[in-house]
Amino acid sequence: MHETKLVLNKAWTFKACDEQEWKKAEVPGFVHTDLLKNELILDPFYGTNEKLVQWIDKKDWEYQTTFQVTEDILKEEHVDLVFHGLDTYADVYLNDVHILSADNMFRVWEVNVKSNLKSEDNVLRIKFRSPIQEDLPKLEALGYPLPASNDQSEVGELGEKRVSIFARKAPYHYGWDWGPRFVTSGIWRDIELRAWSEDYIEDLYIHQNKVNEESAALTAVVEVNVDQAGPRVIRIETDGGEWTKEVDLPAGLSKVEVELELKSPKLWWSRGLGEPHMYTFKVQILDESGSESKAERSVKTGIRNIRLVQEADEYGTSFYFELNGVPVFAKGANHIPNDSFVTEVSYERYRHEIESAVLANMNMLRVWGGGIYEQDIFYDLCDEHGILVWQDFMFACSMYPGDEAFLNSVRHEAADNVKRLRNHPSIALWCGNNEIDSAWAHYNENGGWGWKKDYTPEQREKIWSDYEAVFHKLLPEVVEEYLPGADYWPSSPIVSVSNDINQHASTSSTVGDVHYWGVWHNAEPFENYNVQLGRFMSEYGFQSFPEHKSVLRYAEPSDLELTSEVMMAHQKNGNGNRLIKQYMDMYMTEPKDFPSFLYMSQVLQADAMKMAIEAHRRNRPLVMGTLYWQMNDTWPVASWAGMDYYGNWKALHYYAKRSFADEMISVDGTKPGKVDLYLLSDVLQPLEGEISIRITDFDGTLHDVQTHTVSIAGNTTKLVLSLDKDELLKGRDEQSTVMIAELVRQGKVIDSQKHYFVPFKDLKLSQPEIELTEVEGSEGSKFHLKTSVLAKQVWLDCDQEGIFSDNFFDLIPGETKEVTFHARKGGEQAFELASAGDLKVRSMADFIKETQVQK
Repeated sequence: MHETKLVLNKAWTFKACDEQEWKKAEVPGFVHTDLLKNELILDPFYGTNEKLVQWIDKKDWEYQTTFQVTEDILKEEHVDLVFHGLDTYADVYLNDVHILSADNMFRVWEVNVKSNLKSEDNVLRIKFRSPIQEDLPKLEALGYPLPASNDQSEVGELGEKRVSIFARKAPYHYGWDWGPRFVTSGIWRDIELRAWSEDYIEDLYIHQNKVNEESAALTAVVEVNVDQAGPRVIRIETDGGEWTKEVDLPAGLSKVEVELELKSPKLWWSRGLGEPHMYTFKVQILDESGSESKAERSVKTGIRNIRLVQEADEYGTSFYFELNGVPVFAKGANHIPNDSFVTEVSYERYRHEIESAVLANMNMLRVWGGGIYEQDIFYDLCDEHGILVWQDFMFACSMYPGDEAFLNSVRHEAADNVKRLRNHPSIALWCGNNEIDSAWAHYNENGGWGWKKDYTPEQREKIWSDYEAVFHKLLPEVVEEYLPGADYWPSSPIVSVSNDINQHASTSSTVGDVHYWGVWHNAEPFENYNVQLGRFMSEYGFQSFPEHKSVLRYAEPSDLELTSEVMMAHQKNGNGNRLIKQYMDMYMTEPKDFPSFLYMSQVLQADAMKMAIEAHRRNRPLVMGTLYWQMNDTWPVASWAGMDYYGNWKALHYYAKRSFADEMISVDGTKPGKVDLYLLSDVLQPLEGEISIRITDFDGTLHDVQTHTVSIAGNTTKLVLSLDKDELLKGRDEQSTVMIAELVRQGKVIDSQKHYFVPFKDLKLSQPEIELTEVEGSEGSKFHLKTSVLAKQVWLDCDQEGIFSDNFFDLIPGETKEVTFHARKGGEQAFELASAGDLKVRSMADFIKETQVQK
């Protein structure tokens, strides 16, 4: 074989084009991160420093490196430079010869440079043109602005000149309602020198034609590039099979298809349903005799059959994913980029996120369309852990141009990324965009976000025609070309792809997917989560602040006030802080100080999401998916995330772990005079057991015990008990009484839930004395907790980075709660059992004003 690859990520320097001094640069990276590491700007995440770095995107920047190539490389017939990610408008020069002009952050660019290389030092220089200066003329030429409601042009000192829609770069770089405005430039993925002669394998795709437990009918699609036409042998092997095919290849690039069949394949399953088994397929090009390997390539994939099921049923039209013939109730969250500067996201940070999803009993993440097509490692980890992926194309909350150059760029972008990602078994759906159909609402004059009123009838039709060209024509064509048979959904949310006035841009409980934002944006009560239901709840959410120690990493103690300049700078949703306070006044008692407000905001968020998640799960099969907004953060901020920027689990993530449990009790007390108990199962095996119910006072006095035999088929939801509230209370004070329901199977408690008979703010809370005991021999990693009276939302906190097996839980007298601590580590697993060190234990009574605590 004649093949060499060299990654050019060393010895880079950079400078502004109007300056002379070169500074050290890191590749992959961005101008912002290189300026920070050279101490030329302040930390843009700290305080109000975001506004101090807006000058960066108005300038042109240059990057340069020098590299050597060996004589062996120079002798190869083909020597290419492959640019896996240039952000965004870039002119590339090799030894002062212009070799490339790039204009799309998401594309892969390949250039034959054999004739440009020298045996001595080679100088590679990349000039990045300002994305702002590049696109302002496009806005002027268009003659009217296109909607881009999350483009924070005012922060960028551009007034109302929103130019994000012209650049094929990550939309969130221009700001969002949870993220800052850092319009980056830079080399954000590897640059690779690739040299080869004779034969080369460009790509290997394992297309899955028909998959079941008995067999898998596959097609290996091999893209080969050969210098000399002639006969070859293609050999493919994997665990359980080897196949060969004799072919007569023409010179140049061609495609070879080899039919494969695996008997009794090990199927890939999502978390909770089975093992996510992965196969490695290796392809070789052999000479005519089959004895000499001339080129080879390997890919990993999982064997599975995944489809989006949309069929008429008793509720309307279904919307759920079927994996290997099994309906999957999707449980998870929306993923956004883990950093404003994605090159700062290490393997460890990706692993932390995905393993946190697994530990929270999730089985799906939605890669939201305002970020990036994620790095390979993200999808590798989802494959490994059985996390399904809803994959958006990178378009969100904006209308886009439709000129020929733009469409051509998008077509290449889509092809590059579908080809890169198509072997990942975790990807269940390709979706055109986020919220554009519903925002524009072309077939509903009074619908949408009010965008249409700003345009003439002719402009409206042009804008919509451009929309359809991308999302109803170009993108589905690319998906079908490179991933035949894969499901494509034009926009999220949307209820249908037809042009019927009732089949676009509406919230419907009978068809399609739903983004429900009545709670939060419309200040509707949490209880609406029980009635605002759709076939697949792909977005909903509620905000909270990071914990106190996280806030102190971006703010001074003097900034700890809800309306301070720093707190407002780290709240991107306009009235977000006011909304948190408004809902807190509705549902909770008054915090005693600002750190207490931070804690209570997390409990408030968690309570809201628990109500939503369990309402969705109780209403299966009407609802078959629940993905809350959002999993993570791009910077330290008050937001909808369940984990803060630093990876700390908020109360929401612990609540989600409980509410996403594969087998659990869900208690519904919303019906007057009733307490309904549901069994929820997302496993295939039937469940038979008992529900034990205890009625106690907050001081632990036991008043009643009852036991009920229950059963449920696998992978279903069932109302198993409907109890009379008055019969449970029997005249006792509902403000100081709690019901404990335990699901017991063969003597083992599977789940335990506590139900209160009045809203939180009406509970009579006393100050508990919580006893914490380290378990002997655990070396500080395991603890037992007991309490004197009801302790609400017990919060364990320590100085170590890591997670507890449970947190923000309620503790009743007479119970012993065992909790373990796992530290965040850099080894093969994200978390390892470790000493928690200095451990603090507090509960809600420590955070509310003393006047609200019972004496």
